[in-house]
Amino acid sequence: MAKESMKAREVKRKKLVDKYAAKREELKKAGDSVGLQKLPRNSSKVRLRNRCKLTGRPRGYMRTFGVSRVTFREMVLFGLIPGLTKSSW
Repeated sequence: MAKESMKAREVKRKKLVDKYAAKREELKKAGDSVGLQKLPRNSSKVRLRNRCKLTGRPRGYMRTFGVSRVTFREMVLFGLIPGLTKSSW
């Protein structure tokens, strides 16, 4: 389980990315590197890190479901994801 501060930091970054997305795209098209440097660092999309929505785990993230592999397995075992079951042979 990630620290609450790490989760909050990611949420803050996501808000900044959304806020400055249009302005950043406009400056990129114009080729204004000085203007880009004046924007906040965390407004860059590359600074985002995919994290599990429930636990905040940064590794083993499954994009389709938005959770980590560990959380995904638990959800499948408890039947929380419709249409998926743990296979055994």
